[in-house]
Amino acid sequence: MASILLAEDDGAMRTFLTSALHRAGHDVVAVSDGVAAIDALTGQAFELLIADIVMPGMDGIELSRQATRADSGLKVLFITGFAAVAMNAKHEMTEAQILSKPFHLRDLVQNVDRLLAA
Repeated sequence: MASILLAEDDGAMRTFLTSALHRAGHDVVAVSDGVAAIDALTGQAFELLIADIVMPGMDGIELSRQATRADSGLKVLFITGFAAVAMNAKHEMTEAQILSKPFHLRDLVQNVDRLLAA
């Protein structure tokens, strides 16, 4: 079981992903944007950050930069529905793992398990 911070601005997607990760045995704190995620990181340690790349306010890339600066051991998985954004993010952050929407929940859980095991 891992402690996961999920930052996703789409409410239905956030609920759906949180439920799937809970069913896979993880503790999840879900927030609606990058600013709320930074606040959550201040009060709790997480093993994994799952962040939508495109969010209002602070995007997932800036969130991951700030989060990993504060905790260098934090692992990051990006999710996005925008292929071009995913490609740019991959070039900017060579260590980034990116899962493109739409994806099957099985793919999400497999990616999470793989990242946590690494």
